[in-house]
Amino acid sequence: MPGLRMTIDRERCSGHAQCAAHAPELFMLDDEGYISMPPVVEVPEELRDAAYAGAENCPERVITCIEL
Repeated sequence: MPGLRMTIDRERCSGHAQCAAHAPELFMLDDEGYISMPPVVEVPEELRDAAYAGAENCPERVITCIEL
């Protein structure tokens, strides 16, 4: 199966924390609930579903999943 990469636009994050609510094993937030991850993340195979869950539940659509 091909790899998966996420891109994250942290500047557009509004701190709803829905990504972490749906996939806490993948998404890291700061103390105020804003996403605090690098802008590009290579997603391990075992967290593929978590990446899509976080992206789909982000109200601001700041997370993009890209199949490699």
